[in-house]
Amino acid sequence: MKKKISKILYIIGIIALIIGTIDPLEGSVVIAGGSVLIVIAAYLLKDTLRKLFLTSMIMILIGVTIMFYLSSLGGIGGSSSLSMYWGLTILPYPIGWLIAIITIIYKIVKRSKNKK
Repeated sequence: MKKKISKILYIIGIIALIIGTIDPLEGSVVIAGGSVLIVIAAYLLKDTLRKLFLTSMIMILIGVTIMFYLSSLGGIGGSSSLSMYWGLTILPYPIGWLIAIITIIYKIVKRSKNKK
């Protein structure tokens, strides 16, 4: 039963990561939630890549938090008092997302090779 629930959480997390990319700004909460679900599933399944998923989740959460904070200050660039360089502080969000997607693809490829 635990394994079945973990797989469901994993699939929902992957779907959330993909759906959130439709609008990365508004979907950041969906992406963050999906990464949390993937980490929970990875730990329940004792996945060998769980630390990589955890790292990507932490990066996503940090980046999203900073993005919301900068948004509460009025954004960056343009008529804002913050320069565009403050956008570099958001980089953990897309990098963490990319790490999660690459890890998921790696798992799928590895599993398909093991089945042959």
